[in-house]
Amino acid sequence: MNEDGHKFRTGWLDERTVTVYKPKPEHMAIPGFVYGGLLASLIDCHGTGSAALALHRKNGHEVGDGAEPPRFVTGSLHVDFLKPTPEGIPLKAVGTIHEIHPKKWRVETEVFAGDTLCAKGEVIAVVMPSTFAVK
Repeated sequence: MNEDGHKFRTGWLDERTVTVYKPKPEHMAIPGFVYGGLLASLIDCHGTGSAALALHRKNGHEVGDGAEPPRFVTGSLHVDFLKPTPEGIPLKAVGTIHEIHPKKWRVETEVFAGDTLCAKGEVIAVVMPSTFAVK
């Protein structure tokens, strides 16, 4: 794990997934607004985390049951910025998951600041190859 990373935590919200994150002052783009790169990172990490949750559940497990969830990498990332994202408001990413193949999942994500839809995106998440070393 990257000790200096954002530490996004994704969980289930019925059949969808959710990540809530409060941007830090260093995530400001211009005074009063969040940097778009943070939104892209949130969509990216939410997508791979959602795919991991979905495959883990498909394999008969839930988070916290002692089984290690699978790891995913990003195959592709697409982000649409819809409205300026105000600073100082927790962001909520909500994902809808679609299995494309047992090792490839598509996650559609909407990012809200309060009730405002600020960005939406799509991640194609791929099961991490065994050749990638996890330390």
